[in-house]
Amino acid sequence: MPREVFEKKYLPEFVYGGIDGAITTFAVVAGAVGATLSPAIILILGFANLFADGFSMAISNYLSIKSQAELHVRHPEYKKYIGAKHPIKTGLATFISFLIIGIIPLISFVLSIFIPSLASNNFLYSFILTGLALSIVGAVKGIIVKKHWIRSSLETLTMGGIAAVIAYLVGYLLRGLV
Repeated sequence: MPREVFEKKYLPEFVYGGIDGAITTFAVVAGAVGATLSPAIILILGFANLFADGFSMAISNYLSIKSQAELHVRHPEYKKYIGAKHPIKTGLATFISFLIIGIIPLISFVLSIFIPSLASNNFLYSFILTGLALSIVGAVKGIIVKKHWIRSSLETLTMGGIAAVIAYLVGYLLRGLV
């Protein structure tokens, strides 16, 4: 399959999985930091989110594409909405993108196990790495869809930042429950 066709065909799964992976995992990190939870708890919650939410998104994407195909069988007039996507491949693309980009907010916490000097700035490093990841995914999206890459990058970064602030504030407000 030519590269251009592949990029356009799987762009929604790459963007959907990657952005949600980074945003939800960082939201877990931000909420846990806001609640002043330990780095070990942050890693447990982060990895639980990474795999469970990634699987949930992949299954949702699989079922969505499968439902569209089943709708086409019963109602051929919907064919124009389907495309040539295979449910399993779209689910896998979502899951893999979610895992690859979604692990980025946890990297500083994992590395601090082996490099203790990183531990004092785990959240800052996670923040920076997640911001870079969201910016890159947004830029790639912009380039492929022929939208200005900086504008696309900033849009993605802004949406992720809003989610992070919300999660941090919720964790901060509920920190007394722990």
